[in-house]
Amino acid sequence: MTNTTDSISGFRRLHQAGCFVIPNPWDLGSARLLAQLGFPALATTSSGFAWSLGRPDNAVSLEEALAHFRSLAHGVSVPVNADFEGGFANAPAEVAANVTLAARTGIAGLSIEDSTGAADSPLFEFTLAVERIRAARGAIDQSGTAVLLTGRSEGFIVGRPDLAETIRRLMAYADAGADCLYAPGIQTKSDIAAVVHAVAPKPVNVLVGSDFTTVADLADMGVRRISVGGALARAAWSGFLEAAKEIAQHGTFAHLARAVPFADINGSFTSKERAARNP
Repeated sequence: MTNTTDSISGFRRLHQAGCFVIPNPWDLGSARLLAQLGFPALATTSSGFAWSLGRPDNAVSLEEALAHFRSLAHGVSVPVNADFEGGFANAPAEVAANVTLAARTGIAGLSIEDSTGAADSPLFEFTLAVERIRAARGAIDQSGTAVLLTGRSEGFIVGRPDLAETIRRLMAYADAGADCLYAPGIQTKSDIAAVVHAVAPKPVNVLVGSDFTTVADLADMGVRRISVGGALARAAWSGFLEAAKEIAQHGTFAHLARAVPFADINGSFTSKERAARNP
């Protein structure tokens, strides 16, 4: 988005009332198609981006992530939220330095998670986790950008599905300056409602990676933002693998016949490029 100030203010307005879906593209092409479908904002996906480079999740460098954010933020006309993983650092001061770099890429928001990547201790110690969010908040404030900060607690997806601890962390992240709270992996109505109630009036993001709910149901629970993480990337990989396996294993091409027509996709990008050349 060319005007970063407008992008950030527009993104913040989305969090003030109602419920919106913020889908997760993994490259500029998927981002442009999602924007054309009318979604009001987009969010990067660390897993989807890593897979596009032939790597597992969390195996992308800080420099690669920053270039990815810059590409998407300046390549679409809607705000972009950055999946900034754990801030690409452990110590709060280093998280702050990296957040400062991210805030310069044109993104409208970013998230910081509290997972360590270590199997025996998958979450940062509570006090350190809070200080990391506080450091990110300070870096954003110093940058003068007003980038929206999302605090994530990863217990439900790293083998520590403790609702009370998750809520304790999210409330602390809110107090430390997170604008939005997010606990990926919560799926039951009671858990989602408990999180929404605990951090109110701050908005909550819910991750939907399967058909366990609907936008209407989550809106009724008071959820403000819905993301899909790597699910759209997985859906794309599913179609690719089904078609490729059919060719490799059976020598037939039925899946290709069901693909979106060449002209439809090519036309979408052609019109976008034409508009970019003739603003």
